[in-house]
Amino acid sequence: MTTYNVADADPVATVLAWLAEHPKVAEALGGPGRVSGVREAPWPHLRVVPGFGGDLRALEWATEPEVSLEVYGDPSGWPGPAALRRIALVCALAAKELVDEPSRTGHPVVSSVRPSGVLIDSPLADGQPRHIFGLLITVHPPQEFA
Repeated sequence: MTTYNVADADPVATVLAWLAEHPKVAEALGGPGRVSGVREAPWPHLRVVPGFGGDLRALEWATEPEVSLEVYGDPSGWPGPAALRRIALVCALAAKELVDEPSRTGHPVVSSVRPSGVLIDSPLADGQPRHIFGLLITVHPPQEFA
C-alpha cells in the first residue's frame, strides 16, 4: 500500500518558514522580511527554493531532497562576495538548528541538514551578485499524535 503522506514533508516550506523567523538570519541580512521564495528587494535577500539534487529514496518515510539557499545582493553590486558568503553560511548554520527542534503535530520532522556541495559565487547575467548553497534535508512526514 502506498503511503501518500510523504508528499506532506515539504522541505522547502519547512526551511523557508524556519529561516524567515530566525533572528540570526534577520541580523545577517540586515533586518526581517528578507527571506522568501522569490528574488526581490530589499537586498540582501535570501531565496529558498528546491535544489537540483537529493535522494527521494524509495518514496517512503524519510527522504533527502536538496534545498537551495540563494543569497542575492543589490543589483549595484553591494554587498561584496565575502559578505554574501558569510550570509549564506549563517543561513545554512541556522537551517541546521532545525534538527534540534522538537516534533510538532502536523509539521514535517527534519532529522539531518548537511551541505550537498560547496558554496558557489554565481552572479546573474546582469551582474547582480548571488551566492548559492545547497543543503540536503532529511525529512519525514508530519507526526500525528493522539
